Amino acid sequence: MDILETSAYDRRQRRNMTCVLFLYLLPFFASCAMYFYLWIPDSAPSLLAAGIKATPILSLVLLVLSYNGGRSLVGVAGGLLLSAAGDCCLIWPELFIHGMGCFALAHLIYSISFLSSRFSATSSSVSFFILYLILWLFGIGMYVYLVPFLRLDPEADVLVPAIGGYILLIVIMATLAARTRRPLILLGSLVFMASDLTIALTKFNVFDIEYKKHIIMTTYYLAQLMIALGDVKAALEEEADDIHKWKRS
Repeated sequence: MDILETSAYDRRQRRNMTCVLFLYLLPFFASCAMYFYLWIPDSAPSLLAAGIKATPILSLVLLVLSYNGGRSLVGVAGGLLLSAAGDCCLIWPELFIHGMGCFALAHLIYSISFLSSRFSATSSSVSFFILYLILWLFGIGMYVYLVPFLRLDPEADVLVPAIGGYILLIVIMATLAARTRRPLILLGSLVFMASDLTIALTKFNVFDIEYKKHIIMTTYYLAQLMIALGDVKAALEEEADDIHKWKRS
């Protein structure tokens, strides 16, 4: 009977948490809708445009903080805050390097977070080593492919090493995301790479992709959402494990 009661209690708790999580996500979806409705990428750079672009990410910061507390400022919440700063910088084309720096730091913080005990994983299987290899080969290949186009830019002396460093950090982040064995975290990192790849291919005149801004922002917001939800899910599972250990003690 105790086992049945515990199982029923767990199911009720999961339903309640799902409802609460959905309510917490309403500001994110509403701010995303506002962004796409106003279509900020076609607007003149302004503080208002920067604020509207960053609002969905800031709403995810509040979501993660509500579940994980202030400690997440040195984890996923911190990475989201740096991403919001990067969003603001990229509103102004002349601040592209600054925005890329913010996102590079965000990837670094994500990487450190994925190494924490909450995301600890068992030893990697052969399939995961193959995935790691694919990620690294893709990153190296992408950089080699981009370098000739980067050298055509007036700021090539800065961009060539900066883009190389950025690709290194995002590949490390994706590798550590795969190590967590958490689907949301892994998918979020891969979609993030797809978003950044679209930016690189279009900004440096490799390809002219139709609806590029739609693709970039949709994949970007989706990636950050999955990473945030993955972190929240890990926190809930950690809390549930602590409760079960307390009940058994």
